[in-house]
Amino acid sequence: MKSEKKYPKFIRWFLRRPKTTGFVVFLFLSYVVGFILLQQYKLIKEDEQREMNNILNVVHQNIEQALKNCYTTTLTLALTINDKGIPENFDYVSEKLMESNANISTVQLVPDGIIKYIHPLKGNEPALNLNILTEQNLKTEALKSIAKKKMYFAGPFELKQGGVGIVGRFPVFQNNKFWGFSAVIIKLETFLKASGIKNVDDSKYYFQFSKYDVEKQKEIFYLPNQTDFSKKYSIIRTIPDGDWKLFLISKNNNYIYFQIIIPGIIGIILAGLFGILIYFLVKTPEELQSLVTAQATKLLNSEIKFKIIFDQAAIGIASVDLSTGTFLEVNNKFCDLLGYTQSEIKQKNFQSITHPDDLETDLIYVSKLKNGIINEYSMEKRYYTNHGKIIWVNLTVTPIIDRKNKQITAISIIEDITLKKEAEELIKKSEIRFKSLFDDSPLPLREEDFSNVKKYLEELNLMHEDIEVVRNYFEKNPNIVDKSHSLVKLIDANKACLKLHKVKTKEDLIQTKSNLFNNKALYCFTEHLIAITQGENKFILDTIIKNSEGEYRNINLRWNTIQGYKNSLARIIVSTEDTTDRKAVEKIILETNQRMESLINTIDGIVWECDAVTFNFNFISQKVQNILGYSPEEWLESPTFWLDHIYVEDTEWVQNYCRIKTNEKADHDFEYRMVAKNGTLVWLRDIVNVVIENGKTKSLRGIMIDITKTKEAEKELNNSFNLVTEQNKRLLNFSYIVSHNLRSHTSNISSIVTLIESSETEEEREQMMELLKTVSCSLNETMLHLNEVINIRTNIGLVSEPLNLEHYITTVKNVLSEQITTNEVTILTEIPDEAIINYNPAYLESILYNIISNSIRYRHPSRKPIITIKFLMENDMKILQISDNGIGIDLVRNADKIFGMYKTFTNNSDSKGIGLFITKNQIDAMGGNITVESEPNIGTTFKIYIQ
Repeated sequence: MKSEKKYPKFIRWFLRRPKTTGFVVFLFLSYVVGFILLQQYKLIKEDEQREMNNILNVVHQNIEQALKNCYTTTLTLALTINDKGIPENFDYVSEKLMESNANISTVQLVPDGIIKYIHPLKGNEPALNLNILTEQNLKTEALKSIAKKKMYFAGPFELKQGGVGIVGRFPVFQNNKFWGFSAVIIKLETFLKASGIKNVDDSKYYFQFSKYDVEKQKEIFYLPNQTDFSKKYSIIRTIPDGDWKLFLISKNNNYIYFQIIIPGIIGIILAGLFGILIYFLVKTPEELQSLVTAQATKLLNSEIKFKIIFDQAAIGIASVDLSTGTFLEVNNKFCDLLGYTQSEIKQKNFQSITHPDDLETDLIYVSKLKNGIINEYSMEKRYYTNHGKIIWVNLTVTPIIDRKNKQITAISIIEDITLKKEAEELIKKSEIRFKSLFDDSPLPLREEDFSNVKKYLEELNLMHEDIEVVRNYFEKNPNIVDKSHSLVKLIDANKACLKLHKVKTKEDLIQTKSNLFNNKALYCFTEHLIAITQGENKFILDTIIKNSEGEYRNINLRWNTIQGYKNSLARIIVSTEDTTDRKAVEKIILETNQRMESLINTIDGIVWECDAVTFNFNFISQKVQNILGYSPEEWLESPTFWLDHIYVEDTEWVQNYCRIKTNEKADHDFEYRMVAKNGTLVWLRDIVNVVIENGKTKSLRGIMIDITKTKEAEKELNNSFNLVTEQNKRLLNFSYIVSHNLRSHTSNISSIVTLIESSETEEEREQMMELLKTVSCSLNETMLHLNEVINIRTNIGLVSEPLNLEHYITTVKNVLSEQITTNEVTILTEIPDEAIINYNPAYLESILYNIISNSIRYRHPSRKPIITIKFLMENDMKILQISDNGIGIDLVRNADKIFGMYKTFTNNSDSKGIGLFITKNQIDAMGGNITVESEPNIGTTFKIYIQ
């Protein structure tokens, strides 16, 4: 360091920093290398640009020269056009022009934009008469030539005569009026050859030729190489005569970098090596000084670290003089454990604070250390603290021998294990309590070791295999199960377990274990092994064991792994509860329940029980399936099944009735309808018993009896009663009609006979005889009517068949056609085409005839009659409705006369009162009904109800 003082301060700064010095040298040399490479790059780039410009200029000049020659050709060709606009000597001039310009393949004259003159014509026929001013792909560039009034080169594009070419068009004007074009065609291949593009060295550069397409709104490239060259170096020249762009593109931009990269790498490497050399040259004196400083610092740090570790250690550390046992140095933890200060503990020796029971052993170890018999020792011992409390410590003593001063000291390390000792004491007490509980437990318990069983199953590769695979393996190899059972070690068994197996000692149980292994136990042990292969640590099953006296007992076996042994299965607690007596009781209860259930199911009714508040059923007998078609399970699945299946017309009153009776705590008996599974209605008589516990309604129990047949019998009886009543009523009415009408006729005949007898002249007698004939005819007509009615009422075997209602209405209309036409009657029908009714054909025709003819007969005099016939459905009943706008009926005065025999309610002379009477009897005979609605001067409506 002293030698540095002879250098200036600036140089000394670099000498003290060898890395910085070497890096600065490296940066400086790298900058020099970079500057040289940049200059070389600029020179190479300038040479390349100069070369590319020269090449592109030559090609550009060639293209311009070729285009100028074309311009001369088109101008000369235009001069062949005379004042009348007709070319002269076109073919001759064209041939000479093409001979003078080898680049041109075709020349054309295009008057008014239509190609009329082509040379040579052969091979160019498709272009003849082509109008370039109407062709979409030609028109734009042709118009551009006209607008500029100078020659313009269109294309390249596909020619009509084939191939790709460029068309140069020169616009020709005569007297300032556009005449057409003088045009030349250059094949693209010829054009490129003339330009000299193909003569350029293509190893370094390539050309591209493009034009902007206005219609497609994009740049169109015509040369084969159309890859993206935007990232490559290129130069451009524009050719305004055709709006073309000519590109010269460098094929490889990186060759310049290859020319400078190797010198650059070599320069950077040399700069780096020179920087490293400078670093090592400056570093040597610095390293020597750093080494001295580092050693001094390391010693200081080691001393500080040791002091910190010693004082702040989490265990007690003390330096002890083994000759006297006094403490030379102690750390804070040592003082904290014993409750002394540093000065207090240094005034004591280890003998004074050691428990007397541990002192002798401690002194023996110290003696062996001093004599070199042992190198260190560890022991658990007790110390007295400053407050007289005893603590347990784990003491480790290591000697330090100072042979120079002939002094033996030791480092004593103590770790407080008081809590550990207390925990061990608690564990011992717990084990004693557990042993006591285990031995004295009323539940049979045993402790077993399954570790060998698990190892055996692992050797067989059965652990974690599919359950079915393991089960099939054990079924095919029962000897494996036997061997696994033999590997189970019995560790211990309590008194209850020995009592269950009828043995006196654990050894007796071990000796008889194989004999007690019955077929049922074999199956259960197999399931046990399967559970082990699936990684289970708990196992429960019901099985049967055989004790030493040969008696079989039902047991509930529970197998649990003790915490900490789940991997090895070395300690397993097995509890075996004897369930033999319980099983016997359960069997008796099950048999009793089965008998009760069988008895309930023999009752001809649905026995049930439900909650008194919610009507949620908790029991329903099997008879429900016979009566309603539902299974008990279907009923009990839904809490509201009963309410949901009561017939809709009965639901509300049944629910209200049950709640009222339940609240009154009164047994009740009622009838209602339920919907069976097949959709039919079943009448039930429900006899309900209210169950009361502690003064509160607990539940409802009852029996539902099927009374459907009884209800149907009652209905049939009521129908029969109503039918007999109606028949008696009709019979009484008929007898009245018969007696009244016949009496009237007989009375008339009797009176006429008397008059005949008393007549004085022959003329009077003849008058009386005519009158007698009239009365006799009336009597005969009455007898015919009565006979017809009797036939209707006595015709029991009426034949019914499916009839098309529309067809019979049409038939009646045909019968009454003369009356309908004469009276201008309109009959409107609203009958579906498929309307079919089961009826007697003669009765249906008679009913329709009587009602429609009455509507015509009793028409209103001041309006045209309209009769409307409709077919309706009401409550599954078919209705035939016939309405008219006739004179109507006063129902207040004539309601009882409408369907009576010989009852009339109009002044019409042809009213006899027999038609509607017969109609009513015919409808009644078919089991139907007829009603009438009418108002005077408005009209009448008859409704015929058809079953």
